[in-house]
Amino acid sequence: MFGECHAHVIMDGINYKAAVALHKDGVCEAAVRAHLKEWKDAGITFVRDGGDARGASKKAKELAPEYGIDYRTPVFAIHKRHHYGGIVGLPFDTWTEYEALVLRAKEEGADFIKIMVSGILDFAHAGTLTEEGLDRESIRRMIGTAHDAGMAVMAHCNGNQTCYETLEAGVDSLEHGFFMEEETLHLLAEKGTAWMPTFAPVGNLLGCGRFPDEEVQKNLERQMENVRKAMRLGAHIGLGSDAGAYLVPHGEGTVDELHYLTKAGVTEEVLQQTEQQVKTLFK
Repeated sequence: MFGECHAHVIMDGINYKAAVALHKDGVCEAAVRAHLKEWKDAGITFVRDGGDARGASKKAKELAPEYGIDYRTPVFAIHKRHHYGGIVGLPFDTWTEYEALVLRAKEEGADFIKIMVSGILDFAHAGTLTEEGLDRESIRRMIGTAHDAGMAVMAHCNGNQTCYETLEAGVDSLEHGFFMEEETLHLLAEKGTAWMPTFAPVGNLLGCGRFPDEEVQKNLERQMENVRKAMRLGAHIGLGSDAGAYLVPHGEGTVDELHYLTKAGVTEEVLQQTEQQVKTLFK
């Protein structure tokens, strides 16, 4: 089985608020162990977490060897205050605060830095985001500061312009990457950046009744086509399901993601090579 290159152990694939509430008085070890077991039962021996603000992923890394899992975590993601990201991390207002968070993550045992540079998909309206991305200079400074601290960078990013500027700034892995256009896909391939297209949080919404299926389908098909284009360009595409997101359960979500990637024409060889790239960089 392939590894899971984008997960959130703090989430349960059902109800985010309820899952996070389990950790309000400290990490709920039982919940963390339950998800580690789900990965183990699915044959998954490598997990890269996207972080959280309650210490769940840090605890998962501590416990993971008991389950035969190589676990990597940023401890928490970092986002600019008043922008998307509070769901998985900590905010900053000034660059001094950002630098302090990078140092704090490193001191707490982070394997890499996770940054948030855009909103998420507005699932009810295809082709749109909940908010636009950060400006080019902010993105460059966030990535550059983390690199100067000796840390690789995983970036939550959507939207063509924001993805282009994030790739241009030298990010080590691009997460989600919805709505990229031709020039950006070429840059992705040229840079050799690992890309996790995270199909499952979109495709698994079909038929659930939460959002209009026709809008969900448009986003899914657009991402499928972009992955096909990226494959032709020789891009590095990996398996990261955003496990824990709504309708993306741990273990099963990784299997679902593999199905979508295979349908988009991503080969096992490419997935294996990208997973090895992630293991090498994010440690």
